[in-house]
Amino acid sequence: MSHDTPDTPDIPQEAGRSVLVTGGNRGIGRAIAEAFIAGGDRVAVTTRNGGAPPGALDVRCDITDPAAVEVAFARVEAEHGPVEVLVANAGITHDTLLVRMSEDEWASVIDTNLTGSFRVAKRAVSKMMRLRRGRIIFVSSVVGLLGSAGQVNYAASKAGLVGMARSIAREYGSRGITANVVAPGFVETDMTGALSEDQKALIKAQVPLGRYASTVEVAAAVTWLAGDGAAYVTGAVIPVDGGLGMGH
Repeated sequence: MSHDTPDTPDIPQEAGRSVLVTGGNRGIGRAIAEAFIAGGDRVAVTTRNGGAPPGALDVRCDITDPAAVEVAFARVEAEHGPVEVLVANAGITHDTLLVRMSEDEWASVIDTNLTGSFRVAKRAVSKMMRLRRGRIIFVSSVVGLLGSAGQVNYAASKAGLVGMARSIAREYGSRGITANVVAPGFVETDMTGALSEDQKALIKAQVPLGRYASTVEVAAAVTWLAGDGAAYVTGAVIPVDGGLGMGH
């Protein structure tokens, strides 16, 4: 795609789109970045400590720091052009029951998962408006729809992404910008790999398909939302949860 603004590099159309994935060094984020790379896009990922997948531009960024977000976008724009596809994936957990949850455990999760997504979406939209096109995809969770004991902060942050996406969809649809949400269920990652066999069996018993998702399956939903086939899809929540959250 061409970039005709004077402050962006002259990148040929065949080079693919400029894609930014936050938290793209491991788990779901890494699989998403790899899927876009395989599709021929120019992919940048934010990481806090490095470890981007091969072929991706590794941009060190703490999304809780507004100044760091600005620096990260400036670097991506200088090397890949304005961000045309943003995947807001970076997130953390601090799980504990509500009565034990500290102010910091609440605030840190909200600031990273929800406010961090606001920061990167706001920065991306500023250039997408000039391009009159763009795809924003928020990685939420089935927990944001169902709730989860011990995860009041995390569930609230992930539910907030739905309202954010739908508001952006209404604000910027006329500019050719879509905003959607992918809500994964239980996914095969390092985190779930640390569970005991009894814990894994209990989780799988709740899932109609009887298994975890792979990170590749989540990435496939994200790349579909970013592709031509989803050009008329906006404000949607796409579950990738094996049926766990159906009806929500």
